[in-house]
Amino acid sequence: MSTVKRSAGLLLFRIVAGDDGRPDAEVLIGHMGGPFWARRESAAWSIPKGEYEADEEPAAAARREFEEELGLPLPDGAWVPLGEARQSGGKTVTVWAVEAELDPDEATPGTFTMEWPRGSGVLREFPEMDRFAWCAPGEALERLVAGQRVFVERLRAHVREGRAHRGVT
Repeated sequence: MSTVKRSAGLLLFRIVAGDDGRPDAEVLIGHMGGPFWARRESAAWSIPKGEYEADEEPAAAARREFEEELGLPLPDGAWVPLGEARQSGGKTVTVWAVEAELDPDEATPGTFTMEWPRGSGVLREFPEMDRFAWCAPGEALERLVAGQRVFVERLRAHVREGRAHRGVT
């Protein structure tokens, strides 16, 4: 019997004027760390998120993972539910958005250890995410892994409908 892997994350955003003059959302995303992603830009970025076990609340996991991956506390703000999406590998991801400011240069990412080069017997430590950036929606859609792009689209719809300040806490 296989168990469904679940992940939860938080997508920080700030309201900006879109190309058409209507409100839009810039989002804070992170480039995935480690040797597999080192030379990639397109589809190599992620929303700060991580897996959680059945006995943990998704929102608690989202907060924990945000703080672990950026090394910073989550800024205050209302949580806007962006729902779930099933990734190509079968994992279900739940994401909330929070309107807030954060300086990506202040992030001190968490790390993971893996054998590298593969088969060498040498364990090396790599950042979970090696850099963070505020991205306009089009840029974020290009940079994010395909399965997470839906969350940017849902956030944009939310902002353009004028509901940005009516989230839940």
